[in-house]
Amino acid sequence: MTPRPSPQHHHLASPLPPSQGTAVPPRASSAAARGTATPVRTASAASRGVPAPAPVRASSGAARGAATPACTASAAAHGVPEPPPHRVVALISAPQSALALACATEVFGDHGPDVPRRYAFGICAEQPGPIRTQAGYDLLVTDGLDALEQADTVLVPGWDQPPGTDVPPAVADAVRQAHRRGARVISICSGTFVLAAAGLLDSRRAATHWARSAELAVRFPQVRVDPAVLYVDHGDVATSAGAAAGMDLCLHLVSTDQGAAYARRVARQLVMPPHREGCQLQYAELPAAEPVADSLAPLLDWLADRLDEPVTVADMALHAQVSARTLTRRFTEQLGISPGRWLLDRRIDATRALLEETDLPVETIAHRVGLSSAVNLRRRFHSALRTTPAAYRRAFRTKP
Repeated sequence: MTPRPSPQHHHLASPLPPSQGTAVPPRASSAAARGTATPVRTASAASRGVPAPAPVRASSGAARGAATPACTASAAAHGVPEPPPHRVVALISAPQSALALACATEVFGDHGPDVPRRYAFGICAEQPGPIRTQAGYDLLVTDGLDALEQADTVLVPGWDQPPGTDVPPAVADAVRQAHRRGARVISICSGTFVLAAAGLLDSRRAATHWARSAELAVRFPQVRVDPAVLYVDHGDVATSAGAAAGMDLCLHLVSTDQGAAYARRVARQLVMPPHREGCQLQYAELPAAEPVADSLAPLLDWLADRLDEPVTVADMALHAQVSARTLTRRFTEQLGISPGRWLLDRRIDATRALLEETDLPVETIAHRVGLSSAVNLRRRFHSALRTTPAAYRRAFRTKP
């Protein structure tokens, strides 16, 4: 049975209409459509011979086979065993990203006697046997695609094939069937390509590694690729950016399944924060100069030398000796963005470079890049990268 889509979440992006996701971090019942919880008969009811009530829909903690701490305590008090662990099965392929797989393993795996185990983790492959990792060692996989039939969550931790490589039909079909049966399907990094090939992302927002966002958008135009966010959660389907962002997504899902308190315990065991600040674009490389048509090249060079000046579109048009309308059309045709957007992007790039390479105050940087004030720079910087200049500098400052 296909699960009902639950409230959608995305990390570190502006609030959107329900069809596109709502801002994280809500702790809503995004998984409630996947399971039921059978109430324990109370002592008073049992003494009167009253039958136990019928099963009811699970809360967010009991979703997909998971139990909230409160439910666990109640069950233990009445002598009822805890529900079985939530089954997570990772579908891997060669060359497998060891980091992407490890991120999921660490979150959904065993955390020792101090943290109750709520998940059972396993791996499978299209063809069981040795699976080579990007690190050069092999993983011995004993289960095939039929392992997905018993999974509560199917995880695809990367799909690192050469550009243009098609997902094998058997893999796409197995993932599609698992979702149709009611399993939650999630991806880490380039694993999003498998979900897209299975048709699970049609007309939906999705994340993948920033370096492959353009490729995903070209190969699967029906998917609304968001190159900025760390992850997007639609309840029944979730996708994340680069490998480390997969850990952010997995912790978010643990919080959704088990509650924020349990997720914080897991995060502390991993020595990492439950949430990261910013979006994945802050990790993207500063863009190199792109070749442009001769009609714009002189203007772009002129603008690059005047980032500290308050240049308007009218100033650009005057320098290029064309009308503002013609200039805007040329930018759109040759660069895909407006003149104002191009100039702001270069100012943000210059800000990033100064934050990485100098200890200049933010106010000084603002004037050097033409953003007039520290307040304006912080606002523009946060809008572009979902983080603050101070946080960016702490993360990326290059010491001399």
